[in-house]
Amino acid sequence: MTASGRDDLGIDVEVPRRVTRVVSLVPSLTEAIARTAPGLLVGVTAWCSRPVGLDVTRVRGTKNPDIAMIISLAPDVVCANAEENRAVDLDRLRAAGIPVWVTAPTSVDTALVSLNRMLRDACGLDRPDWLTTARATWAAPYSGPRRSALIPVWRRPWMAVGRDTFTGDVLHRLGIDNVLADHPERYPRIGLDEVPPVDLVVLPDEPYAFSPTDGPEMFAGTPVVCVSGRHLTWYGPSLVSARAVLDAQLSRPVTTPART
Repeated sequence: MTASGRDDLGIDVEVPRRVTRVVSLVPSLTEAIARTAPGLLVGVTAWCSRPVGLDVTRVRGTKNPDIAMIISLAPDVVCANAEENRAVDLDRLRAAGIPVWVTAPTSVDTALVSLNRMLRDACGLDRPDWLTTARATWAAPYSGPRRSALIPVWRRPWMAVGRDTFTGDVLHRLGIDNVLADHPERYPRIGLDEVPPVDLVVLPDEPYAFSPTDGPEMFAGTPVVCVSGRHLTWYGPSLVSARAVLDAQLSRPVTTPART
């Protein structure tokens, strides 16, 4: 017996009526599945750091998964993301007869819907309490002053958050307007001398590990805040605490003195 559902790409995915073996190729999805149904995961990437101590087979990275190893694990479904995983790898899994469920949220609201559908239709699980709490946490609108910001996600070369991203929507809901929100690309390469003046630079600690000693020195004279990349870019159980964590971090910018 099988069940079917349509993933975020609009692809019909057929899975067993009872799902018992799942491989996750995305850290945030790994945390979501493990938090909801401990023991369901049989494989995750080397980058899947939550929950701490997760003891399952590691199938290399998000961009270079070990396809042969994943196939040998005989998963009922592989959970992936259109942004983090390569289409060619997912096609190879499909060609091997493995169902692949792809998520592709671009906002907090679509992430909450996407997670519910993945857990229900791909993994055969009931809606978890943490997802209900996350929805309630983000329901209240922001009513304070607004600030413009640049949000780099990589350096060498410099890249930043552009249009239609989950990260940009999280910050918008916290009073931070992305100065590159109208850029034609979602994650454009940028020249720092080409960025218009902003009130703030937001530096997450992933995917690039920006820190107080790596990144702020490039924005002398502009307030900079280093934030938790997990709370800014992951959609999953971290959404329960992300609003409070980021609010606190965004309230403490540090300005590096401009060179004279």
